[in-house]
Amino acid sequence: QVQLVESGGGLVQAGGSLRLSCEASGRTFSRYAMGWFRQAPGKEPEFVCAINWSGGSTYYADSVKGRFALSRVNAKNTMYLQMNSLRPEDTAVYYCTRARGTIPSASQGDYDSWGQGTQVTVSS
Repeated sequence: QVQLVESGGGLVQAGGSLRLSCEASGRTFSRYAMGWFRQAPGKEPEFVCAINWSGGSTYYADSVKGRFALSRVNAKNTMYLQMNSLRPEDTAVYYCTRARGTIPSASQGDYDSWGQGTQVTVSS
């Protein structure tokens, strides 16, 4: 069972930036697509972005496209989410997740391992 540990969340003013990291345990990190979801209070979980196994392809929700950038370093078992031009509506708990295979997806059901989450709060 892979363990996913997120870090980098915090409080930032609108327009600011944060970089989230997700480190995976084990030796199979490079075999799987990875993604980020977020959940704001009182709302359903929302797809944010995903990346294929090699890092060559990335996918973003329309709400973050052009502001967020996803990358991974397989040699470090780590995925990074650079978040720029943050807005109050980006406030949520952000969850790192591993897909069931190599192809990224916007569907929660296509992911089988989840981190504990990291809080991102954007003040206006």
